[in-house]
Amino acid sequence: VYGPQRLMARFQLVRVSLNWTVLLIVAHFTYLLVGATIFQILEREAESNNRNYFQLEKLNFLANYTCLDRPALEKFVILDAWERGVNPSGNSTNPSNWDFSSSFFFAGTVVTTIGYGNLSPSTVSGQVFCVFYALCGIPLNLAFLKQLGKFRQQNHSVRQTVEALAVSLFFITGSLLFLVIPPLLFSYVEGWTFGEGFYFSFITLSTIGFGDYVVGTDPDKEYISLYRSLAGIWIIFALAWLALILNMGARIMEHVIGLTHPGFKKQVEEEEEEAVSTRKLEDASKI
Repeated sequence: VYGPQRLMARFQLVRVSLNWTVLLIVAHFTYLLVGATIFQILEREAESNNRNYFQLEKLNFLANYTCLDRPALEKFVILDAWERGVNPSGNSTNPSNWDFSSSFFFAGTVVTTIGYGNLSPSTVSGQVFCVFYALCGIPLNLAFLKQLGKFRQQNHSVRQTVEALAVSLFFITGSLLFLVIPPLLFSYVEGWTFGEGFYFSFITLSTIGFGDYVVGTDPDKEYISLYRSLAGIWIIFALAWLALILNMGARIMEHVIGLTHPGFKKQVEEEEEEAVSTRKLEDASKI
């Protein structure tokens, strides 16, 4: 049973952890919003110029080669256009790849290191900003994920029975929210099969990001303006959930190995004691 002083100390620790977690969440999403705004400002005009250029090239080509129709021409120029981040089909009024929703989604793929490859900055200013944005954003994202892992450990490690129930509920609920329901929605909106939606979800959350499937890029579909922003928010929280799952998996593996190899368990305990002693010395030196 915990004594009053120990309970109070634990409560203070949890409160500090909660405050720090909330601060990181606010900082993380503020960083994404600022990044999305700047990417939009730096890249949208260049995209508009490229789009107008390709539309003019299509018209000139069709005027000179009347044997080709518009669909055949769009297939002909699609590779060069996509390399510049421009949808060659339709006309110059097509939705922008650098509207705020798409820019927010792109900023999320930068800090999470997913990088689908279907969209990238084309201006020098955008490329330079992207470098420094990633340099600051990737550590921030890692700190955000790490802090969520610590917060969960501090709030669910009181008793082993409660721990097991919490882990099971956390895994089942998270699987539904991040690996089952999203593929269903993606399949419905994008016209994919469930297998393709599930494949996209896993490739995204594992940060592999092949770019063969990306949400909100079909030129023949009309998406709501917040669609890609919501997909970006799903990526952030799903990655946080996955980080916690991997953290718990590592702890379970350490426990199993410790049962079968006592020497390993002793080494882990010694490392933990050394880490605690180091923190105490650092705290004492600050006083």
